[in-house]
Amino acid sequence: MRAVALAAFLIGLPATAFAGGGFDIVVPGRPGVPIIINNIDASYSVIEGTWGLGKNVQVQPTIYGGRYVAERQPTDVGHYYPTLGLRPGYGRLEVEPPANRKLPKPAESYYQSWGAQSAPLPPQMDVPVNPPPVILAPEINDHPRRPRPRPRAELPGRSPG
Repeated sequence: MRAVALAAFLIGLPATAFAGGGFDIVVPGRPGVPIIINNIDASYSVIEGTWGLGKNVQVQPTIYGGRYVAERQPTDVGHYYPTLGLRPGYGRLEVEPPANRKLPKPAESYYQSWGAQSAPLPPQMDVPVNPPPVILAPEINDHPRRPRPRPRAELPGRSPG
């Protein structure tokens, strides 16, 4: 039984090697967007020898039914090549208005400004005319101690216990 399974496997093994040698029919993913291979529009045509197109191997495929597409100006949006001598196919349409046209009314005036400054310092009232070289600042207690609570026995009017 094992020998029969091994023989069937070995007979079927070379058939998979011949599976990649057929032809392909090219169907574009989007209508109206051509598939161009080596300046030939291969949309809806038959191609042989495409096994290298998916890898980094350069194989010249044979295209049956494609049509040649001439070199065109690059149509990538945002790219313009002045050395080609062609005008860009996009941009603003500049129309010069006539000199004797009716002008629009002028816009009303507008003015806005911003400013920043430090807060004013508090006034110092007790500064002598000739101050000594060292001025002792008064001590300010920001965190005064709370008085400790008295024990219950010491509260007036209460008996301990």
